[in-house]
Amino acid sequence: MKVRTLKQNKVNVITLGCSKNLVDSEVLMGQLRANDFQVTHEAKKSDANIVIINTCGFIDNAKQESIDTILRYADEKESGKLEKLYVTGCLSQRYKDELEEEIPQVDAYFGTLELPQMLKVLEADYKKELVGERLLTTPKHYAYFKIAEGCNRPCSFCAIPLMRGKHVDRPMEDLVTEAKRLVGMGTKELILIAQDLTYYGLQAYGERKLPELLERLSDVNGVDWIRLQYAYPSQFPLAALDVMRERDNICRYLDMPLQHISDNMLKTMRRGITSRRTKELVREIRDRVPGIALRTTLIAGHPGETEQDFEELCEFVQESKFERLGIFTYSHEENTHSHTLVDDVPAEVKQERADRIMEIQQQISLDYNESRVGQTYKVLFDRLEGGYYVGRTEFDSPEVDNEVLVLATNDLHIPQGSFANVHITGASDFDLYGEVVR
Repeated sequence: MKVRTLKQNKVNVITLGCSKNLVDSEVLMGQLRANDFQVTHEAKKSDANIVIINTCGFIDNAKQESIDTILRYADEKESGKLEKLYVTGCLSQRYKDELEEEIPQVDAYFGTLELPQMLKVLEADYKKELVGERLLTTPKHYAYFKIAEGCNRPCSFCAIPLMRGKHVDRPMEDLVTEAKRLVGMGTKELILIAQDLTYYGLQAYGERKLPELLERLSDVNGVDWIRLQYAYPSQFPLAALDVMRERDNICRYLDMPLQHISDNMLKTMRRGITSRRTKELVREIRDRVPGIALRTTLIAGHPGETEQDFEELCEFVQESKFERLGIFTYSHEENTHSHTLVDDVPAEVKQERADRIMEIQQQISLDYNESRVGQTYKVLFDRLEGGYYVGRTEFDSPEVDNEVLVLATNDLHIPQGSFANVHITGASDFDLYGEVVR
């Protein structure tokens, strides 16, 4: 039997879940590299002797994926294909005791804020001077840019505060330093993320500082695009919209999960905002930043959601015409406030409601895309795939939004991470087709 040779001090990092987890993995990998470890990210065929799994524990499907991944690598360890297995991230933070009992093959479990402890177990030093140092897993021309950790919001359905703790701002000076380092690595687009971007500044400075942060990042030479994801509607800092409108390198794009629109559900969900104020905010955002693309996410089937609540949500989606929209079916998460309520909407009804919302949105998306035919946009190209150069306008975030497809011909060469002006010639509900303006 052929014995597999493992390379000592080589680590394969597996990341599950959201972009915030991805940033954590990139920081971990940067620390490991500085400690002379060889590091790979999600290598399909790896000769690494160590695997670190960064887990997600957000909803049932994500938790199951994390558990399945841990079990897979636990089997590899038992069969001698792996020497050490470590687990970190949200699932590990939330269910550490249960996981240690159920999957003892894992050498150690770590929470979301225990990077120094993990490095110590790996006999590596935590290097505080590596502010902003990361080993990017995305194409180098864009990077997720985490400005804060944790969340202070009391949303009834959400387990994030259980896994990530209270909101903690990253110092503005550190963020500017990181932005400059990323630009030096070839990054052109910063995608700002946090559990709640709009809370930024309250913990560290005693007031909301997102507008000032946007100005400072916008001033960094070499930053072509800044994109905002995960804004919270309650007490939204409207001055941030003025900065967005005035600065050419801040994308006219905002990801703001609203979750619902009926007052009954907003109150039950503990969202801290009313239906009337939500609608006013959407109108004000569009007035202050003409042409902005709004992305939102919704929840179908939260405990207590009636047919009337859902019909109100359908009407809101139809009237608001969000450029981008996604919807989750409610997941009954233990230790959240909603878990004390009866999960009274049957699973099939949750799915039917989610499907109906997406049917409405599909037509809205198609109408919006067709309205863009004949116009020319600045496009950032991410990759070459299936005979097309694939890129995005400022109105689209990677992986979740629309893409622009340009046919790859022999006389056309578009390097990854480059910009080009594209004339839109066709549209579907999820893609635009175009030609590069020579």
